[in-house]
Amino acid sequence: MSKKAFVALVTCFNEDETINYDATRAQVRRQVAAGNNIMCAGTNGDFTALTHEEKIRLTEEVVDEVGGRVDVIVNAGMPATFETLQLARAFDRIGVSGIAVITPFFIACTQDGLIRHFSTVADAVETPVYLYDIPSRTQNHIEPETALKLSAHGNIAGIKDSGGAQDTLEAYLQVARDVPGFEVYSGPDHLVLWSLQNGAAGCISGLGNAMPEVLAGILSAFNSGNIAEAERRQAIYTAFRTELYALGFPPALVKRSLYLQDPSVGASRQPALLPSEEQDAKIREILVRHRLL
Repeated sequence: MSKKAFVALVTCFNEDETINYDATRAQVRRQVAAGNNIMCAGTNGDFTALTHEEKIRLTEEVVDEVGGRVDVIVNAGMPATFETLQLARAFDRIGVSGIAVITPFFIACTQDGLIRHFSTVADAVETPVYLYDIPSRTQNHIEPETALKLSAHGNIAGIKDSGGAQDTLEAYLQVARDVPGFEVYSGPDHLVLWSLQNGAAGCISGLGNAMPEVLAGILSAFNSGNIAEAERRQAIYTAFRTELYALGFPPALVKRSLYLQDPSVGASRQPALLPSEEQDAKIREILVRHRLL
C-alpha cells in the first residue's frame, strides 16, 4: 500500500486576525496540486487560537475545497473530553477521512485517563480516530503500552507521533507491526524517510507548508522504489528544517516562512509570533538559499 504525506495546513488570517478562508482554500489547492493530503486545525493551523465555531467552519471549507481529491484529517482534541466530543461529532457529520485527537493539554492526565478520553471519543463517531502525541506542547505523553491498548479499539486507526524522539517512534512502529491495520504517522520532518522505511503509513508534516513539492517528492520517490531520490529530497528537507527551526518556535517559523513567500497567508494570531525585521531577514536568507524566494 502506498504511503501518504499529509501537510498540517496553516490557517490564514486577515489583518484584523479573522480567518481568511479564501487564502486558506488557496493553500489547500497548492498542497493538492503538489500531491499532498491535508490535516487541518492542527498545531501548524494555530488550532489553540481558533474558536469552536471557527474550527467547524474551517473544516467545512477545507473539505469543500478538497472535493474528495485527497484525504483530510482534522484535529478535534481539546483539554476536556466534553468539548472534544462536540468537535468530533461535528467533524463526523462534515465527512473527513480521519479525526485526530491531540492529548489533553494543561490538565495532567494518567494513562488510564488518556485511555478513557480517547475511547470515549472513538465510541462517539464513525470516522476513524487517530491518537496525536506531542508531549513537548501538551505535557501529556501516550506511552507505547497505552497506544497498544487503544489499538484494540475498533475505531482507533493509528497515531500521529510529534514527540521527536526516535525511540518512541520505534515503539509506536512496533505496535503497528503487532496490530495489523494500526497506522503510525510521523511528525518530525527529519525522520520522514526513516519512518517510511521502518513501517510508518506516512507522515504529517508542518514544514510541507513551505516546501510542498519536496515533501511530496520524498513520498513519490519512496513509493516508486527510488530510494536514492527519496534520500536526496529528505536531505534538502532536513537541511531546511534544521536552519529554520534554529530560529524559534517551529509552527510560527513555518507560517512566517510561508508568509514571506506569499503574504496572503497573513500572520499568526497573537501572541504566537511578534514578527521582527531581524528575524524576517534571517528567514529570507534561508528561503533564498533553498531557492524558495
